[in-house]
This record gives sequence, C-alpha cells and structure tokens, in this order.
Amino acid sequence: MQNKPYRFLFLSTPVGALGSGVGGGVELTLQNAAKALIARGHTVEIVAPEGSQTSVTKLTQIAGNPQISAQTQVGADVVLLPQDSVLENMWSYARASQSQFDLIFNFAYDWLPLYLTPFLQIPIAHWISMSSLSPVIDEMISKTVELCPHAIAVNTRACADTFSAGDRLMIMGKGIDVSQYQFVAQPDTPKLAWVGRISPEKGLEDAASAAQSTGLPLHIFGLIQDQVYWQQIQKDFPKAELHYEGFLSTDALQRKLGQCTALLMTPRWVEAFGNAAIEAFACGVPVISYRSGGLTEIVRDRQTGFLVDMGDVDGLILAISQLDKINRLACRQQLEAEYSLEVWGDRLEKWFNNLIENQLIPPE
Repeated sequence: MQNKPYRFLFLSTPVGALGSGVGGGVELTLQNAAKALIARGHTVEIVAPEGSQTSVTKLTQIAGNPQISAQTQVGADVVLLPQDSVLENMWSYARASQSQFDLIFNFAYDWLPLYLTPFLQIPIAHWISMSSLSPVIDEMISKTVELCPHAIAVNTRACADTFSAGDRLMIMGKGIDVSQYQFVAQPDTPKLAWVGRISPEKGLEDAASAAQSTGLPLHIFGLIQDQVYWQQIQKDFPKAELHYEGFLSTDALQRKLGQCTALLMTPRWVEAFGNAAIEAFACGVPVISYRSGGLTEIVRDRQTGFLVDMGDVDGLILAISQLDKINRLACRQQLEAEYSLEVWGDRLEKWFNNLIENQLIPPE
C-alpha cells in the first residue's frame, strides 16, 4: 500500500443539506468514510448543499435548488434537473477545483455525475447507495463501468444484483465509528425500535402492527418525509404505543437505541444495506428484519437477529417472542469484526489507490 497521503473531494447527496436527514443513510456513510480516511493520514473536503453541517472536516457549501429524490422517480426513463440545480453547481465546483485533489468521491445517486466521469482530469469513485430504481441511471452505470472499470461501488451483493452491470460493481460494505456506540448488555424495560425515513417504502406500518399485537412500545427514530403516511399509521393502529423520537444525532440515537430489546427493519423495497442494522449491533441490539436485499447479508438469522419474509407481520411477532435466544454481545462482536471504520477504511483506501494508480487518460 502506498504511503503518500491523498487529497479527496467528497460530493454529498444533492437532495438535501448534510445533517438534515433528508439524505438518509448517505449522510452517515459519507461522514464515516471521511473519518476512516482522515485517520489514515489523508485529507478530505466535503462539498454539500447550502445549510449543511459537519464536524468531521472542511465543508464547502453550495447554493442551488435540491435534486428530486430518486425514490420518487422509480421506473423513470427521463433525467430531471431543476433550474439553478445544486447538483450542477456542486459539479461545477468540482471541475474548477479538481487540480487540488487526487480523486473525487461521489455520493449522488444521479445520472449527471456518472456521465461526467470520463471527462474530468482525475478519477471519480461513485458510491451507489440504493438498488436499481431508474432504467436511465442503470444504463449510465453500465456505460460508466465500461469506460472506467472499478469506478462504482455498492454496499452489498444483493444491491449489485439489481443492476444490469452488477457483476462489474465493487462490493464495499460499510463501517461506523464503534467508539461512538455504547454496548448495553440488558435494557431496562422491554421495548422495540424502528429507525429510518418515515416514507411508504420503509414499511413502518408493519412494525406498528407488530407493536400493537405484542403490546410492546415502539420507539420510532427518523425524519418524517411523508406526513400523510405518518398520520395514517397512527389512525390505523390506535392501540399501538408509538413514540416518535425525531431525527437524532448519532450520540442521542445510540443512547436510546441501546435501551431497546430489538430493532425492527421492515422495508417494502430492496434495501441496499441498512445503516440502522449495524448501529443497532454496535449497541448490542438484535435486528428483526425482512429477508430482503442487503439485510440478508448483515443479519445472521438466529445469531444476531431474525429474518422473516417481507410483509409477514406474524413472523415479526414470532421473532419478538424469541429474542431471549439472542446473545446481545454477539451483535457487538459481529459489528467490530465486519463493520468497524478500521476494516472499512482499509477497503476504501485500497479501492481509491487502485483508481488513482491505474487512472485512464480522459479523451481529448
């Protein structure tokens, strides 16, 4: 491995300000990646929409209108770019300042950054945080890896398999700062947790149904993206003890999450990874998840949690009744072995070093 420190330019998601929660798990992923690389002696500058906040490293804020979230454009075969687009403005900044960096790390699930990859003078690494949602982006991913092999990474093999060029995508996993999470051997009282954006594709209603049936309180953490959906859940499950805790900082989240008996993860789509699962493990909290997407590669059934079929609320209820069979220490140990910043930082550094050392000369 090279000893020279690299200079990295991270481009955040353009759908919302860093720290707002609008970007979902991408926000935590970006900042943890920066931490991992800075700990190895590299420098990182983060470029993000105006209003962003981070304490990790230098932050450059860019004005402009936010990009439309990919989740609202499932199956779209057109590219949408608002006037005075913050995505366009962020990449204009990247193009103008590229001589100061060795590599650009892109976190936008969008067509434009992929298209620009062969035209900049330094390599671009792309982090694709979601499974395939748009045929036009899927096609551009295929074109990009054809022109620039190894330029695109995803979280899990399940995520990669949703793309037509899945066999050419890098599988990079994730990592979190273990020191930020306190292990809790036994919570004070039985209660359940649910973490994520409150939006239909996340399937919160199934967790609410399980909570209502078991009589256990359900503590809900995350940004409310769909108020109508949230109001409907409260109406549909009047006997469920639902506690909305809001969108919390990592420190505040881990303190409350650690006191929960289990984390329910009930996505109604192919979840590319699931940051909340490894955050729960860090606190010693077992995960009860649908058998879908990247979660099947994270949760070890009957060892660090349970996997049930998507939509099977009775399966969730059965798993809740068997939580005493899970050793909470095993959850923490899996996290430390597979998802620490040290483990993940090593993978990122090797990936970036390969891209930099084998950089293709862009066309004239």
